[in-house]
Amino acid sequence: MPRPLLWFLSASLFLLTNFLVAGDISADDSNQGEPPAAPKMSALESKHLKNVRQLTSGFVKAGEGYFSPDGREIIYQAIRPEYPFYQIYKQPLAGGKPQLLSTGRGRTTCSYFSPDGKKLLFASSHLDPKLSDTEAAARKQAEEDRKSGRRRRYSWDFDPYMDIFEADLDGHIRKRLTTQHGYDAEGAYSKDGKWIAFCSDRDGDADIYLMRSDGSDVRQITNAPGYDGGPFISPDGKWILFRSDRKKPQYLQLYVIGVDGKHETALTDDVGVNWGPYWHPSKPYIIWAGADHSNPKARPNYDLWMMKYETVDGAIKPGPITRITDSPAADVLPVFSPDGTKLMWTSTRTPEHASQLFLADFVFPADSGSPADGGSQSNGGAPGDAKN
Repeated sequence: MPRPLLWFLSASLFLLTNFLVAGDISADDSNQGEPPAAPKMSALESKHLKNVRQLTSGFVKAGEGYFSPDGREIIYQAIRPEYPFYQIYKQPLAGGKPQLLSTGRGRTTCSYFSPDGKKLLFASSHLDPKLSDTEAAARKQAEEDRKSGRRRRYSWDFDPYMDIFEADLDGHIRKRLTTQHGYDAEGAYSKDGKWIAFCSDRDGDADIYLMRSDGSDVRQITNAPGYDGGPFISPDGKWILFRSDRKKPQYLQLYVIGVDGKHETALTDDVGVNWGPYWHPSKPYIIWAGADHSNPKARPNYDLWMMKYETVDGAIKPGPITRITDSPAADVLPVFSPDGTKLMWTSTRTPEHASQLFLADFVFPADSGSPADGGSQSNGGAPGDAKN
């Protein structure tokens, strides 16, 4: 059964501020002048996150950032006031003016550097034959919402004209990697650069696929009802980490599966939403964003969580979970730096409560996973101590 093009993660995911604005500030002025003040950190957060600073500013919102292989640059998606959809930007980690990499039109998302640092990929709908109509409808809706004061909950369009493109480091498109009709996005390279894992709804609903980095030899990895997406290939090239709502629509859980489509394992199983998982580059940990939805009267809040895992008899076995953040703001889409020492994530802990990218030096919890190490829990329980 085909999925609707507009898929809602949950009733409360609007906290990611897809419709909150930081004011009418041009992106051309971003990262100019004094950097934003460092946010206040709780006692729990201070155990794991040191030297926290805000990386992006001047956009309506920015997020889903990834590091270049040498750790000196970041690539991310952001919205400027004059255009309704995300575009892809790159900037030095040390600070500087963002460089627009995508075409400037259409929905864009899921940018990623190749492991050799010589190219990048991102998904874009700029080839939509009715793009002007799509843009006009989005602008009209935004204006109506502005006049009415309405804030819509977070949503994501499974745009059928979204495809994955390979570009050089200045954003010049070199090749269209996907050509099937339907949503193709959420792509990421394997560590050796030979493969790309991505999400596609070409068979009627969203599943995980693999293809060679030139777009050839496409292989379907999952085929469960519902949404499977956000895949990342493990550092050793053997596993794919992803999120899925197959158990309960709109309630995401984390899964891992072999690149051969075998040994699929659920890593989380709770009454909540778990998404944006990412591998540590050298240690047996994954990190993600999650929120407890077990209390219908409480407001779920998205925090960062980390799990230690082990490989047993050729399968991934989930282990202790540690809470990393407990801010009243939404913290999502965490990624480790290539050397594993820093954490970058998207957060609304800005004065304007608009999503921007943040960076911190990361301190690992003790391997015991005890509550004294930052609010840990055994696998299978919801992030039930998340702030509501």
